[in-house]
Amino acid sequence: MTQLVKICYHSAMNILLTSAGRRTYLVRYFKEAQKEGSLVFASNSGMSPALCEADGHILTPLIYEDGYVDFLIDACRKRDIRMIIPLFDLDVWMLSKNRDRFMSEGILPAVSESSLTAICEDKALMAKELGKLGVRTPGTFLSSEDFLSSGGFEGGKAAYIKPRFGMGSIGLFRAENEEELKALFGLCRRSVERTYLRYEAEEKTGDGETGSVIIQRELKGQEYGLDIINDLKGNHVATVVRKKLAMRSGETDEALVLTGGQEHRILCELGRRLGEGLSHYGNMDVDVIINEEDGCPYVLDMNARFGGGYPFSHAAGINLPLAYLCWGEGIIPPADCFKVKRSIHGYKDMDIRIYEEL
Repeated sequence: MTQLVKICYHSAMNILLTSAGRRTYLVRYFKEAQKEGSLVFASNSGMSPALCEADGHILTPLIYEDGYVDFLIDACRKRDIRMIIPLFDLDVWMLSKNRDRFMSEGILPAVSESSLTAICEDKALMAKELGKLGVRTPGTFLSSEDFLSSGGFEGGKAAYIKPRFGMGSIGLFRAENEEELKALFGLCRRSVERTYLRYEAEEKTGDGETGSVIIQRELKGQEYGLDIINDLKGNHVATVVRKKLAMRSGETDEALVLTGGQEHRILCELGRRLGEGLSHYGNMDVDVIINEEDGCPYVLDMNARFGGGYPFSHAAGINLPLAYLCWGEGIIPPADCFKVKRSIHGYKDMDIRIYEEL
C-alpha cells in the first residue's frame, strides 16, 4: 500500500540571517514566508540596511574574531532562534566548520558540511573535484611558471589572475602577455594580504601567500547563473537558469530567467549533475560560461549560499525562503516553491534607507 505524505505549511520558527549587509530583499522574502508570531533576525558586524528591514538585529564581532561562534550561539538562545542562514562566504565557512556545535544547541545551520564548502571556497580544489564529476572548468594554475609551461598565451588567449579563496571582484585582473602576468600576479597577492581574504588564505595555506593566487585561461562566451537547489539533506530538487546581461562588483545586475530552449536544457542537466554529485544542502549559486569554441558549459565559480542572482529567481516564482522554513520543521515544501512560473527580464534597483533623522 502506498503511503501518503501530507504536504503542509511550516509552523512558527525564528530565524537568523548572518552577514546580511545590504540584502534587504532576502530579509523581506523570509518575513513574507514566515508564520505570524515568528521573527526574522539579521546580524552584521556593523549597522547595515538589512538590519533595518529585519524584525530584530544583532551586532556581532567580526567573523574571524575569537568568540564569534559562541556569540552567535548565545544570541540564538536568547531569542529562541532555531535556524541560522549565512549570506557571506567567510560566514559560510565558519558556520560549516562549527555545524555540530549549532546542532547540539538545537539550532539548524542551513549550510553544507565543511568538506563541501571547502570545494566552493578554494578555486583550485574546485577545479580538481569537479573534474572527477566530469564537469569542465577553465584551465587553473597555481603559478605563472605552470601556466606558461602549459601553453600560456598561445592562440592569443588572455589569462585571469584572481585570489584562490576570493569572492566578488576583489583582486581580479586580466593579463594579455607574460610581463603583465607576472606583475599582476604580485598585485593580486598583495590584494589578498590587504583585505579580509587573508584570513581564509592564512588558515588554508599556512602563511597566506604560498598558493593564495590562481591563474585561469580566459574563455569567451555567454555567462549564466544557476540556483542549484537541494533540500537540507542533500537531495537535488531543481535548477533555475539565469542568462546574465550585466554585472556589478561580481554580482548579477541584469538577467533573464529562462524557461526553455537548448541552453536551458544543457544547464539544467549540469545543475542536476552538480546537485547529485556534490549533495550540498540548500541553495548553491553557480557561475557558468558556455564556451563559444566548443559549445560546452564550464563552471567558473560556486557559492554554497544564496547568491546575488537569487532575486531574479524569486521574481520568476521560486520561493526558497518558504522551502527553507518548511525543511527546518521537517515538512515537505509545496512543489510550487521550485517552479519558475514566468520568464522574466529583470534589473536590480538601488534605494536609500534612513536610519534616523538628526
